[in-house]
Amino acid sequence: MALVTSNNYTNSALRTGDVDTYPERKVGEFIGTVVSNASVNDEYKHVVLKVHPQALKAYAGQMFHLLCPSPDGAEVWMRRPMSVYRVDRTNGQIEFLYKIEGRGTRGMALLEPGDDFNVAGPLGHGFTLDPSWKNIAVLGRGVGLATLAPLSQLAAENKVGVTAILSARNPGVVMSKKLFDELGARTMVVLDSDNSSAVENVEKILGDLIARRQADAFFTCGSNRLLKLMQRLGKKHAIPGQVAMEQIMVCGFGACYVCMRTFEVDGQKVLRRVCRDGPVFNMQEAVGW
Repeated sequence: MALVTSNNYTNSALRTGDVDTYPERKVGEFIGTVVSNASVNDEYKHVVLKVHPQALKAYAGQMFHLLCPSPDGAEVWMRRPMSVYRVDRTNGQIEFLYKIEGRGTRGMALLEPGDDFNVAGPLGHGFTLDPSWKNIAVLGRGVGLATLAPLSQLAAENKVGVTAILSARNPGVVMSKKLFDELGARTMVVLDSDNSSAVENVEKILGDLIARRQADAFFTCGSNRLLKLMQRLGKKHAIPGQVAMEQIMVCGFGACYVCMRTFEVDGQKVLRRVCRDGPVFNMQEAVGW
């Protein structure tokens, strides 16, 4: 299947094997080759792309702007922002985990091995780890787990222990557990179907981690109620935290101001661009997920 795109998007895009005449670049446009694009459950798919080495500079929490193919013959004009699920530098691949919802992701679902896929990035500010942190607590839900998963890779590289609490509606839509496990994280699954995902129960789990000094920092994505819980506990116990935000975007690099969200900084409401100032922010400054 040929990717529908206009020439102005592809003339400067780097393919695997191309010589980069500007190796200092932090952001670029790349033509990746689809290695696989398989379903992981009834709602989500996992796409793996072989990319130019410059694209492998992406780190946990950053995103790419994807030029999705058309699912219906009409051009998909706007790129779709998507956080990096995994960077496999050994094999020269980047991975994305996505839910099939709108026209862009429906088009992505049609990609087959060998197809070209235009991606731009890496964009934004991702997660950071303080050298003093020995253990972190990660709490995510739904597609937020795709954003948080590479945090376990970053933590493993820095010899930081991870406890990952994975929230989902039912066992059939739990995601990223295998990746967290493979990278040495301690994983816990909490579900709506058995009420273990209730805020009261998750608070007990986090409280136990705090008591055992296994929560030097909090990280979350995917749920407003979980964000509010971590904010409250973080403030009470002086535990720093970071939240990865999602928002509709157009340009992806801060020029259009479409992705503005409200934050509270030093008691004042301020507007920030999720694409350029984030997508990862100080947890205590987020008004809502």
